[in-house]
Amino acid sequence: MKLLKNIVLYTLGAATVICIFVLTSYAPEKDTNGTSEAGKLPADAVQQIKVPKLPDSLSFAGELVPMNDADVRERIDRELLSICFWHSNIIQNIKFTKRYFPIIDELFKKHEIPDDFKYLAVTESNLRNATSPAGARGIWQFMSATAKSYDLLVTKEVDERLNFYKTTEAACKLLKTLKEKFGSWTLAAAAYNCGEGRVKERMGEQKGTIYYDLVLPEETMRYVPRIIAMKEIMKNPTKYGFNLADSDYYPEMPKYKKVIVNTSIKHWPDFCKEHKISYRTLVVHNPWIIDYTLSNAAGKAFEVLLPEN
Repeated sequence: MKLLKNIVLYTLGAATVICIFVLTSYAPEKDTNGTSEAGKLPADAVQQIKVPKLPDSLSFAGELVPMNDADVRERIDRELLSICFWHSNIIQNIKFTKRYFPIIDELFKKHEIPDDFKYLAVTESNLRNATSPAGARGIWQFMSATAKSYDLLVTKEVDERLNFYKTTEAACKLLKTLKEKFGSWTLAAAAYNCGEGRVKERMGEQKGTIYYDLVLPEETMRYVPRIIAMKEIMKNPTKYGFNLADSDYYPEMPKYKKVIVNTSIKHWPDFCKEHKISYRTLVVHNPWIIDYTLSNAAGKAFEVLLPEN
């Protein structure tokens, strides 16, 4: 009996050794980075990050991007990575597209502006009525002086840079003017960022005629590549891991009834009471109203939008 017990123990021991030898012999080897030959993550990895592939061909407003230039590729790659991994921001930008893009598309068609320039608005403000440290405001980020030169009223009571419809019309006119002066939509975008005078000055100093050949202020050097990267991601969201259902998008602009105001308003909340809406509703749909009163001594006609529902 004792002999039989020893034989069983020896047999089990031998079988265990053989199993261990077989398992270790077929375990995938790891490379110098600690990743298995099958491409699996090491056991202590906390997340898996896939690097987005930069397309071999890109364009902006019908103008080809010189992707064979290593400097240009790296500049665009930098912006693609920056945008792609700022998840909350890009998701919100995509959510806003159904609200704003149809109206922008319509106005662009009217003014013959390339479709790609709507990504300039995204780059400028993330499609929000933002205010920059320099004082630029609205979706298209107009400075006060530029706004006034394009017939946008800016006072203590009214700021039409925050009127989506009017400021988009003004942006179309400005972009068309810049294109006529520079002969290139890409240079027009650069001038939109750092100013017509500065682009002209750098072109003269450097004897350059193409945006990608110029040394411009750092912000402008990143500006056009950022627009291009923003366009690439927002036009191909699933390619970059952003999967939104139709119900995830913010609703389109509501249907409005328009009330023309060409007199002074002593107190906007009284106007709201008369029209059976809250003051909050008024300023959400008319963000250009920035005070409780409207002097309007000149009798200017203001179009106030009231949601039909």
